[in-house]
Amino acid sequence: MDKTALKSGSRDNLITYALVIGAFGIMQILMMTGSVGSVLRGQLVPICCYIVMAISLNLTVGVLGELSLGHAGFMSVGAFSGVIAGFALENLIAFGPLRLAVSMLIGAFFAGVAGFLIGIPVLRLKGDYIAIVTLAFGEIIKNLITCLYVGIDSAGLRIRFLGSAADLNLLEGGRVIVNGPMGLAGHQRLANFTSGFTLTLVTLFIVLNLVNSRSGRAIMALRDNRIAAESIGIPVTKYKMTAFITSAALAGAAGTLFAMNFSIIVASQFSFMTSILVLVFVVLGGLGNIRGSIIAATVLTILPETLRQFSEYRMITYALLLILVMLATHNLTFKTFLNRMKNKLFQFVLNRRRAGGPA
Repeated sequence: MDKTALKSGSRDNLITYALVIGAFGIMQILMMTGSVGSVLRGQLVPICCYIVMAISLNLTVGVLGELSLGHAGFMSVGAFSGVIAGFALENLIAFGPLRLAVSMLIGAFFAGVAGFLIGIPVLRLKGDYIAIVTLAFGEIIKNLITCLYVGIDSAGLRIRFLGSAADLNLLEGGRVIVNGPMGLAGHQRLANFTSGFTLTLVTLFIVLNLVNSRSGRAIMALRDNRIAAESIGIPVTKYKMTAFITSAALAGAAGTLFAMNFSIIVASQFSFMTSILVLVFVVLGGLGNIRGSIIAATVLTILPETLRQFSEYRMITYALLLILVMLATHNLTFKTFLNRMKNKLFQFVLNRRRAGGPA
């Protein structure tokens, strides 16, 4: 890789960092002046979580080139394991931000372990089979968590599958953390916009440094031509697993932050549709385009609430804005977009005529 390309990549990375830091600074000023409404203020942490989810999924889908539909499963593993860790650490770590940081690390660890276990069979598959297996993983995790009961008392954590919370046999003063289908409840809300901004910066640092490293170039080589990469000695399993585990661990940290922002969390919040939503962020932002993922996740998280006042035209407006986001993040002008559509229409008519059918 020549020096010009390296300088261009470094410049793009600095612009991305500046974009995130600038947005954080502007939001802090607006909040101090009272210019941010309660609805937007409540969305700030989820926006940060979805940005981290989009960046981490882009590492798998855009950089590695493998379609994963189970990203919400890793998020749920991080959410529940992180909150359980937060409960267990209440007496050991009184300082809230530190306990949140440790909980996110634990959530990231367990999600990374899940990514490793799922990656062993999944990354040996190709094409649509990877999407099918990761989709099944996400649904299996959701159903397992629905059957999970966890409590804590003076003897420590008590875990049980199936049954009910009464089967935990908690000692006096014990409390239920995870109550099966009712999910998590009663935990302290430690997440805030600053912690979300910090996690976003950490995620950017990890992903951008990985992408621009020797390992990142090997991962992209596998994406472009696996056979050619293997022929020059690139270990396929090693680099695929690196990207997959990193992506899963970051999703787990985002899940912990997301769970720590709400009083009640249930497994159904991490369904297949959540994975599809994050995939939409990645696709609209551009495969491999980290800055595009940030913009798409931010805009598409804010849009549904913003458009509630236009109830009659909400879905039409939302669809049009999706197109505009796609054009902006893919660096297309409207003229270029029309030209592409015209060329595709011309090609379609030409193919129909060649086939002897009506135009």
